[in-house]
Amino acid sequence: MTLKIAFPTDDGETISRHFGKAAFFQVVTLADGNSPTTELRAPSAPEHAPGESHEHAHAHKFDLLQDCDVLIGAGMGESAHARLQNMGITIFLTGAKTIADALQQYEAGTLTSDMRRVHAHHHHDHEHHEHQAQPIRFVDARPAP
Repeated sequence: MTLKIAFPTDDGETISRHFGKAAFFQVVTLADGNSPTTELRAPSAPEHAPGESHEHAHAHKFDLLQDCDVLIGAGMGESAHARLQNMGITIFLTGAKTIADALQQYEAGTLTSDMRRVHAHHHHDHEHHEHQAQPIRFVDARPAP
């Protein structure tokens, strides 16, 4: 049996803290009786083009995982989690820092997943302009005499 495990990463060694911001995916292939093989997969599209939706911007990342069985990451948004599940990918969200540690735990059957690492997606300005502080306005809610 062959099993492909994907790890979001920025350097090929550590697990990226957020699926959507990972620069690459390290894909480890485990095959019966063979040594594991690794492949570093890079998305071909930029992170976000101006005016592009968050979901559309990450579509190319999901394409890279079509042949994977498992994804081991550190955190992701609800929509990414749901989409990976719909693709039939088993997801583990872990506090392990390195791919090697997480892979060792997975192979030993001791890797656990922490669902608190799935976070609600918040909409924000992807051009990362400085947000202006808004003045606080206090309202007197006491009834009139």
